[in-house]
Amino acid sequence: MAEPHFEDDEEEKPQFGRLLIVLFLAVLTVVAITVASEAFYSR
Repeated sequence: MAEPHFEDDEEEKPQFGRLLIVLFLAVLTVVAITVASEAFYSR
């Protein structure tokens, strides 16, 4: 995998957006696991 080039400030915006999306998906996954496990154990 090639390293991304940091030539312009515009190059950082998509990477920050992607980082934000990954962070959001990680939180969403943790919440989904928590809700699913709670629903499983509360039966």
